[in-house]
Amino acid sequence: MVKDWYRINNVENILSPSLVVFPERIEANIKLMIQIAGGTDILRPHIKTHKIAEIINMQLDHGITKFKCATLSEAELLAKCNAKDVLLAMQMTGIGVYNFIELVSKYPETKFSTIVDNKRSIVKFNEASKISSIKASLWLDINNGNNRTGISPTNEAALLYRDIHQSSNLIVKGLHVYDGHIRDSDINIRKDKCDLQFEKVIELKEEIESLGIEVKKIVAGGTPTFPIHSKRDNIEVSPGTSLLWDERYGGLFKDLNFLHAGVLIGAVISRPSEDVICLNFGHKSVASEMEFPRLKLLNMKNFKQISHSEEHLVCKCDKGDNINVGDICYAIPMHICPTVPKYKKVLTVVDNEVTGQWLVAARDYNN
Repeated sequence: MVKDWYRINNVENILSPSLVVFPERIEANIKLMIQIAGGTDILRPHIKTHKIAEIINMQLDHGITKFKCATLSEAELLAKCNAKDVLLAMQMTGIGVYNFIELVSKYPETKFSTIVDNKRSIVKFNEASKISSIKASLWLDINNGNNRTGISPTNEAALLYRDIHQSSNLIVKGLHVYDGHIRDSDINIRKDKCDLQFEKVIELKEEIESLGIEVKKIVAGGTPTFPIHSKRDNIEVSPGTSLLWDERYGGLFKDLNFLHAGVLIGAVISRPSEDVICLNFGHKSVASEMEFPRLKLLNMKNFKQISHSEEHLVCKCDKGDNINVGDICYAIPMHICPTVPKYKKVLTVVDNEVTGQWLVAARDYNN
């Protein structure tokens, strides 16, 4: 690890707060992701962390052809980048169903698919597809313990899978299983939990196939579990945070040697008392849903984050610290995914120099 790799020449010329990314580190993370997955065939990386065309293109250049996303805007960005296969892993409702169908019509060179977990959505998609004379591709979303979305892997799920298969204007793609709740630091414990909970998915697959319907693929896992799922047959895996990395995952998963590739540039904007400083890292510039600390300060040690509001992050410091208003602060977010869309653009840094900027092109929900 190169000491002070994050420092930027003439950093005082950067208006803070800003988010900078390091393309060489992103490149290294893409290569490591491919290595862990054993190649590109089973990779379906998620773009929700970065939402940036240039990073999509870097992955395409490495032979990755399948992607996962969370919004219509991200799905359209992938199509504009000529991604061949795009899974929108968010169940569309209302007008969103028709907007998804419009995307399928607008970008015929891209194979779009999305997820459902209930009968009503299946009927809605079939009706919308009929109107547009299009066959929509759907994955059945399975809840194997995350308890956020999906249907439990029971007989009811098998019958829903059959409903998709038998619908006139739908194509059933397989099962979608996100197990983001499995975040044990110990890789052995993480694997044991992942394997145990995935057994129910395998049982569901067998039950569906007993109905005479093939389950061609299962999309499984996120960054913490994709190394485990990558060892299974007929699986696609969807790491996302791995490309930019953050302090939360970096601290939890020592077995995953991804590099931090996104850094926040801020500044000391006040020292209201001898033992308190204020940084311009407010809610509007860094994800604030976590407990303190919200970020890791790279060049300011032993500061305790005590208060966070829209524009300000207040920290306790030692009275004798030589910290002054205007001092630059480098920081890594605890959670990079909701931090990135707070910025319209990111600056790129190579060899400690700002080299350009990339738009966060899919930061809006709607295309």
